[in-house]
Amino acid sequence: MKIARVLAREILASGGMPSVEVKVTLDSGAVGVASVSYGASAGSKEAAVLHDWDKHRYGGKGMLKAVDNVNNILSQVVVGMDAEDQRAIDETLIREDGTEKKSNLGANAILGVSMATARATAISQNLALHQYLQKVFNIPLPAEKTGGKLRLPKPMAVLIEGGKHADNSTDLQEYILAVTREQAAKKNVQMMEEIYQALKNILKRDGRSINVGNEGAFAPEGIADNELPIKYIVQAIGEAGYEAGVDAGVALDAAASEFYKDGKYELKTENKILSASELMDMYLAWQDQYPLVSWEDMFSEFDWDYWAKFKVKSKIPVVADDLTVTNVALLQKAINHKVADAILIKLNQAGTVTETVDCCLLANQHNFLTIPSHRGGGETNDTFLVDLAVAVGSQWIKVGPTRGERVCKYNRLMEIEEQLN
Repeated sequence: MKIARVLAREILASGGMPSVEVKVTLDSGAVGVASVSYGASAGSKEAAVLHDWDKHRYGGKGMLKAVDNVNNILSQVVVGMDAEDQRAIDETLIREDGTEKKSNLGANAILGVSMATARATAISQNLALHQYLQKVFNIPLPAEKTGGKLRLPKPMAVLIEGGKHADNSTDLQEYILAVTREQAAKKNVQMMEEIYQALKNILKRDGRSINVGNEGAFAPEGIADNELPIKYIVQAIGEAGYEAGVDAGVALDAAASEFYKDGKYELKTENKILSASELMDMYLAWQDQYPLVSWEDMFSEFDWDYWAKFKVKSKIPVVADDLTVTNVALLQKAINHKVADAILIKLNQAGTVTETVDCCLLANQHNFLTIPSHRGGGETNDTFLVDLAVAVGSQWIKVGPTRGERVCKYNRLMEIEEQLN
């Protein structure tokens, strides 16, 4: 089964700015389509998103160069290749680019071809994408597999957002509802949305805006206290009829690299400048007070010492995102330095399906949680991350609770559950 045709086009992502969509056609007639997401807040070591930088078009954020690179360069090297050898295809794409961060041809171009090829081949073999990924990468079935049923990831939904994802809001970027109850995916999605609606009512009663930010989460203005959103979410869990700490809890993503400067952390909403030690004390006080489930990027990606110190004192998983950017070498460094015990997984940080899966497999080998995630500023309707999460046995998927490009992920999760049943 060989790749017969590769064709890319420019589409729109969630922020109203361009992204890349790729269609791969096999000689069997199977067609796979994939679109590539990207982040508004991005780690410095991520694979590169190639923009046109033509200021007369989308303010320079167009992606016609990436599209052209797919149609005129990458297509030439993969057409005729065995579509079932995903690793060889991805290695060919990486070699053609020739740079560490895929900055020559663009990770957005390369990943589109990689994902679309995997999807086309899954279709040609009459397999669900998660089944095909397990087959082609020889992924061991998760240890939690019982009774012939795969464990499906639980929702980890951003309910209140600040930082770079919302204006005039909190310093910390995301306040997240993490569902913890072991039950059907459909029930977990229902619980998440009911808590979201309860939070909406609480914010309205408190005179807060219920406008939403990049990820479909609420972005209330004028919150001068980085702790208050935690209280809101805990209250919403209760008002929705669930028990905080049993059915669901709160996960935090500080995206601390965004407010780190000259060795200090500037919390503008509270008019404070804190040392890493003082910031850690604030976090640990919250840990003792609230039903927290995980921490993500609570210190700068350059502040490795305090990542390690924090992990020793944390009672809950410490999730690396900007620190590891879905990169096998950086994940191995995080493992060696004992700075985290979970990793956020984003396909576009790595730039190919193979590199993403390899990162998940390394995490699994070292008992790290894997949490496949959406992107904040440029998400698309592609649901690849959900099948990836199922294939590698992820505990959670991190996706906002509203907006079409977010809820399509939960719809795919529930569809997988129906198919498995």
